[in-house]
Amino acid sequence: MNQTTRILHIYEHCPFCVKALMIFGLKDIPFERRVFLNDDEAGPISMVGRKVVPILEENGRYMSESMDIVSHIDGLGAPLLTGPVRPEIADWLKAGSRATYRLFLPRAVCTPLPEFATTSARAGFIRRKEESTGAFWEILADGSKEIAELNALLEKLASLIQSPEAVNGTLSTDDIHLFAQLHSMSLIKGLRYPLEVEAYRQVMSEKSGVDLLDLFSV
Repeated sequence: MNQTTRILHIYEHCPFCVKALMIFGLKDIPFERRVFLNDDEAGPISMVGRKVVPILEENGRYMSESMDIVSHIDGLGAPLLTGPVRPEIADWLKAGSRATYRLFLPRAVCTPLPEFATTSARAGFIRRKEESTGAFWEILADGSKEIAELNALLEKLASLIQSPEAVNGTLSTDDIHLFAQLHSMSLIKGLRYPLEVEAYRQVMSEKSGVDLLDLFSV
């Protein structure tokens, strides 16, 4: 029987890619990680017809959409994401998404991550994303309002975490979505993590094999 070769094409900073990376780590399934330059359009278009990540490649066949990849990999052997989901977690994620997105993007492009290894890759990212966020330099100059907003939300999150091993007590897709957002937030200096949230961040990072970005925080 031919062994399946799995390659996950990603950007390291991308929260959707974090979701796909997590399931491989949580299930301890071997794969190869490849990082596109952020301005590489030809690569992903040749695979799935559009510039998108993550892309899972299996023996020359391609799959995009992060949660489709999560579902596919979780379906190999006994499923792991069997726990309940809660509307409170979805509500929390929605409440913090705008501030996280706005503060995260200008910080992401400052990191030494491989998708930004060239000047053109960084410049293209800034040009595209500033259309929705406004000037990156202005956001970096003063994000105090959004940081205060996110710190208040982190206090609320502490009471929602049932276990550092799984937000709802048993691993579920809520953990995939929640850790991906916390991973993005780890780039934002000034955020304060209550003990429950910090324990959850660290345990999920270790279990999934996805490093937090605290060392690059701005």
